[in-house]
Amino acid sequence: MNMKSNEWPLWEVFIRSKQGLNHKHVGSLRAPDAEMALQNARDVYTRRSEGISIWVVQSSMIVASDPTEADALFEPADSKVYRHPTFYDLPDGIEHM
Repeated sequence: MNMKSNEWPLWEVFIRSKQGLNHKHVGSLRAPDAEMALQNARDVYTRRSEGISIWVVQSSMIVASDPTEADALFEPADSKVYRHPTFYDLPDGIEHM
């Protein structure tokens, strides 16, 4: 972990909007603990009451795939063509699938 001893941890902030069903990443901030990160996220990223839920996650806890390995990571899904919706006929009356 490359963090100076006098530097607070970095937190990633996710907000769920009033119209949405999922949380979206809106930015990052530094805070000494989760409670302060949540309060700061509220003050910085929801000034106009646009959110109904906030998640804060310490950046060091996020595990991500390497973009240079995307082909190998996602290849198994591409080889299973039956998972693609082009093989299925939708019944009449279904509009949003």
